[in-house]
Amino acid sequence: MTISMQSFSRIGLIAVLAVALGGCALTRTERTALTGGAIGAAAGAGIAAAAGGPIAAGALVGGAAGAVSGVVYEDRKKRRRYR
Repeated sequence: MTISMQSFSRIGLIAVLAVALGGCALTRTERTALTGGAIGAAAGAGIAAAAGGPIAAGALVGGAAGAVSGVVYEDRKKRRRYR
């Protein structure tokens, strides 16, 4: 399955709007997870597209890795603050 640049741009725009509008009433940890997930999904889709793999799978794996990384980062930052 190939994806056109126009479709890829629309997906990116939707992701940016979702992050911008969805982050209004979230905790810092939730915002970090959402941001990490969005960045990871974009990176995963880009890497999958460049490698010729399934873009949706790349976005899914990248999004999950980004969200987990965001939560871990925020948790470690919190623990450093309370020492």
